[in-house]
Amino acid sequence: RVPRRGTRSTLMKKKIAVVLVNRANYARMKPVMNALQTEPDVSMQTLCAGSLLLDRYGCAKNVVEADGFPVESEVYLQLEGSVPITMVKSIGLAVTEFASEFNRLKPDFVLMIGDRYEAMAAAIAAVYQNICLIHLQGGEISGSIDESTRHAITKLAHYHFPATKRAADYIVAMGEDPATVFPLGCPTCDVVTAASNHLPQDVLGQLGVGTSIDFTKPYLLVLFHPVTTDIGHQEQQMEAVLETVRRTGLQTVLLWPNIDAGSDLVAQAIRRFREFHRDYPLHAYKNLPPDIYIPLLNHASCCIGNSSSFVRETSFLGTPVVLVGSRQDGREWSPSVIRVEPVQSEIEAATKKQLAHGRYDASPMYGEPGVSARIASQIAKLEPYAQKQLHYVQRPNFPAL
Repeated sequence: RVPRRGTRSTLMKKKIAVVLVNRANYARMKPVMNALQTEPDVSMQTLCAGSLLLDRYGCAKNVVEADGFPVESEVYLQLEGSVPITMVKSIGLAVTEFASEFNRLKPDFVLMIGDRYEAMAAAIAAVYQNICLIHLQGGEISGSIDESTRHAITKLAHYHFPATKRAADYIVAMGEDPATVFPLGCPTCDVVTAASNHLPQDVLGQLGVGTSIDFTKPYLLVLFHPVTTDIGHQEQQMEAVLETVRRTGLQTVLLWPNIDAGSDLVAQAIRRFREFHRDYPLHAYKNLPPDIYIPLLNHASCCIGNSSSFVRETSFLGTPVVLVGSRQDGREWSPSVIRVEPVQSEIEAATKKQLAHGRYDASPMYGEPGVSARIASQIAKLEPYAQKQLHYVQRPNFPAL
């Protein structure tokens, strides 16, 4: 049951353990963490895990610390291989490691965002120790295994902060108590609002590998992650994206894929393209902090790939997007997005259309500035509880429990 407010001593600060598992995960959580730091009744603990700790993904834990968030815990959990069985074994290892860290830190709440398998491991480790779980960005629909993972976390979580009204409705339809659901918007809105529109070309030139990019001229932004429910086709899909890029002749900024099963196949296609097209104006980065990535998104002539940032962040910016394949299927997206199959001819046709169209109007579908402060303020009012129950309001086909 959801406890009554005011049952907790006002002299005790609520300890909230924030779980961060990858670069995008942190970018969206950062403004909420900033806001929580200003709440007088909250004590925040930061746990970094997954690819945030790996050098081949830019060791973004260093960015977290540089942003002023002391890291109390480092959870190493990834097994090499980038195939389904290593993902499954990584989840098992992660449950064990998160369980130990939560037992050591003894938080009142665990706060997480999104739909990563690493986050699901942390959710299991928390709720089986009767630690109250707060989940951001639940209730959304997408492709890949993330679709199932997100809803599994929702059913474990005690409080929910979905990004849209539709997502909130879906969470309630899943049997969650409406009193625990707070559709206050997506903190990405505040990430975009806070980011400068200035592209630091000197900094970008010192990072990554490849041909120098002149950011005063048009460029494409490419980010393609493997779809874990479609193992075996990632390499040819990435080849189709890169062939489209080559045919445009435009400068290209590329970010490496995440650590999901199939990422090695995507990486192979990228390396082969760079080997056979050494003179092509392409520059690749392992990881970029939000204050660089957002203006990079904003100034791009077109984004090509399947990153959720091409649906969410670009909705606030109006950057044209060619969304490739099924990874984001079912998400709410703005008119700036054209979805295509991972087939070169479709990708090329959509890219030409988007380049000809140019920028779109920004969309408020994921919220308006101030989301993070509203989320932090609501979190500060929450009381921890452990026992959940399936909850359905009275309706013709769902008798009250």
